Amino acid sequence: MELANRVQTLTPSSTLAITAKAKALKQEGHDVIGLGAGEPDFNTPEHILEAAAKAMYAGFTKYTPSGGTVELKDAISNKMKKDHGLEYGPEQVIVTSGAKHALFTLFQVLLNKGDEVIIPAPYWVSYPEQVKLAEGKPVVVKAKEENEFKLTPEQLEEAITDKTKAVIINSPSNPTGVMYDKEELEALGKICLKHNIFIVSDEIYEKLTYTSTEHISIAEISNDLKESTIIVNGVSKSHSMTGWRIGYAVGNQQIIKAMTNLASHSTSNPTSIAQVAAEAAYTQSQEKVTEMKEAFSERLEKLYEWLLDIPGVECVKPKGAFYLFPNVSKAVEMNGFDSVDEWVTALLEEEKVALVPGTGFGAPENVRLSYAISLDQLEEAAKRIKRFVEKHQ
Repeated sequence: MELANRVQTLTPSSTLAITAKAKALKQEGHDVIGLGAGEPDFNTPEHILEAAAKAMYAGFTKYTPSGGTVELKDAISNKMKKDHGLEYGPEQVIVTSGAKHALFTLFQVLLNKGDEVIIPAPYWVSYPEQVKLAEGKPVVVKAKEENEFKLTPEQLEEAITDKTKAVIINSPSNPTGVMYDKEELEALGKICLKHNIFIVSDEIYEKLTYTSTEHISIAEISNDLKESTIIVNGVSKSHSMTGWRIGYAVGNQQIIKAMTNLASHSTSNPTSIAQVAAEAAYTQSQEKVTEMKEAFSERLEKLYEWLLDIPGVECVKPKGAFYLFPNVSKAVEMNGFDSVDEWVTALLEEEKVALVPGTGFGAPENVRLSYAISLDQLEEAAKRIKRFVEKHQ
């Protein structure tokens, strides 16, 4: 059987093997600590659950408009105005089946064959694959660790060609947790405007920041940048609603309309009940969001300290999300392994700690650790990693 060319270009997930092995070890009864979680370890707040339950029993279980309910669009518009001072009408908002679906749909309507999208590395694993599925070309630019993994204006300028259609900015970032400040975004935005390229601003972790510097959207900086930017966000990370699958995009009316038309022929509409839940997430109490943020902040401080105590491990301190992305190349060399992937596999086999190798994120010298688990588990994981490194010295 010959499959379509578009799926044959996809790169298999580098995390599948380690995830499968960790699951198998757990099933055998081993005490495996998994640090690969890409979702908060808290349940969805109670008032959101109640809103969904009421919607179910009230019969809100039918199709909705493809681009989302009027009520949720209004809630998103109000949220954008309150948090960023940005005004978007309902025709500039699309609700999607998760932020990943928003990105996928956006690239489908934005890119023609051969169009280039600049993607700073380390990157979220799905960016290059989604660009390829839209017959675009991912142009990966390695952001340097000494610059906190952030794309510089010089790197952006150098990467732009006559085929460049867009650049992706993910702030705070998955996997690094780093965040761009206003001056950095202004400098990047100036270049984007100069070359008339779109900015895809992935802001899914905006509520999970741990610094006195507040998150800022590049669309806030000027009206011109607002017109050039499509913001992608959702309730998955901020309100611990990953399974509800509600994301959204806001931006240029023509682009949003095209996305809505495409969604009408693919998903029809996001889940009706989940849309009511998301509306409650944005219009009701934010107390639980603050509590989750405080818990993540405490875990970050502790885990960062424990990691720096491990020989051969270096780490840029994150400012957001719930990941650490340490460079373990010195530990790998010191321990006598040929690659980070081999080191990660041995760590799992010997100490039963599952990390995500940085290969799939475009950073083969690093590993991603999620601190979306309890402090006790994080402390034990750090002890096991240190024991593994010292044993192989």
